[in-house]
Amino acid sequence: MKLMVTGGAGFIGSAVVRQAIAEGHAVVNLDALTYAACLDNLASVAGHPDYAFEQVDIREGTALADAFARHRPDAVLHLAAESHVDRSIDGPADFIGTNITGTFTLLEAARGYWEAHGAPENFRFVHVSTDEVFGSLGPTGAFSETTAYAPNSPYAASKAASDHLVRAWHKTYGLPVVLTNCSNNYGPFQFPEKLIPVVILKALEGAPIPVYGTGENVRDWLHVEDHAEALLLVMQRGRVGRSYNIGGSAEARNIDLVETLCAVLDRLRPAERPYSELIARVPDRPGHDLRYAIDATRIREELGWAPRHSLDSGLEQTVRWYLDNAAWWQALRDRPGVGVRLGAGT
Repeated sequence: MKLMVTGGAGFIGSAVVRQAIAEGHAVVNLDALTYAACLDNLASVAGHPDYAFEQVDIREGTALADAFARHRPDAVLHLAAESHVDRSIDGPADFIGTNITGTFTLLEAARGYWEAHGAPENFRFVHVSTDEVFGSLGPTGAFSETTAYAPNSPYAASKAASDHLVRAWHKTYGLPVVLTNCSNNYGPFQFPEKLIPVVILKALEGAPIPVYGTGENVRDWLHVEDHAEALLLVMQRGRVGRSYNIGGSAEARNIDLVETLCAVLDRLRPAERPYSELIARVPDRPGHDLRYAIDATRIREELGWAPRHSLDSGLEQTVRWYLDNAAWWQALRDRPGVGVRLGAGT
């Protein structure tokens, strides 16, 4: 198939591009190259004859229509988004613009292209979203595809709105869409403002490792390569109009995750003192959801997908990757907001 991937220079998007090329698909990557994008993520496919890159902002309808007309994709995988909760607290406008207005503009461009070509039944628009749209869980239970939406951050609210737009374009116009909601991703090439790379890089610097609040917040962790495989499977075999939750079945408290990373670093890059001595509690973020957990029964039973990485093996692989690829992350350290506290609500 020929795929159009939006946000393909980002963390998850680049994993999807690399996996799609490995599976024999052709890919056109549309990315505006905002602060979190990095074309070095795609060095392994940059010269491939089935890969093309276009610097396009999904809020620009004319540029999108031109890209559709020239590349004639069989499917769209929509991953372009502002995704950092802390940044959404400090500056929600970018999240409204990209995640809501951008998704609307992309839907209209896709609909125009799809209708102009006779509304082919095999066309797919895969919208990639987050479990954060469902809000916060208590100590038990898990999010299913029928869980009511209850977003608590500007980021989550903007993604919830984009999910509703995609569903509406299917119900109103018949656009063949499939939606996904994933848990927290981790793995190689993750931009160094998210929890796991922050822990690794702070530890290597010998700097305090920040843990929000009590550290009791629980997340389900999904390796990015498992996520990429799931998205391509949903694109090819998912039922039109249906949503699929994608999770790693790997819940962990933030404090336990940080301590595990420190223990891995102690083995792989020992220092004079245990890295866990660098852990420092910092004020919590406003509206910090207590717990997320994914019920991935639907994608497992309907499509036969399950994650390949355990949390222990995935974390060790990730730490090794950051240790072996210092040039990649060092080049990103001077980008705006990296290495400083965001989203404190003050």
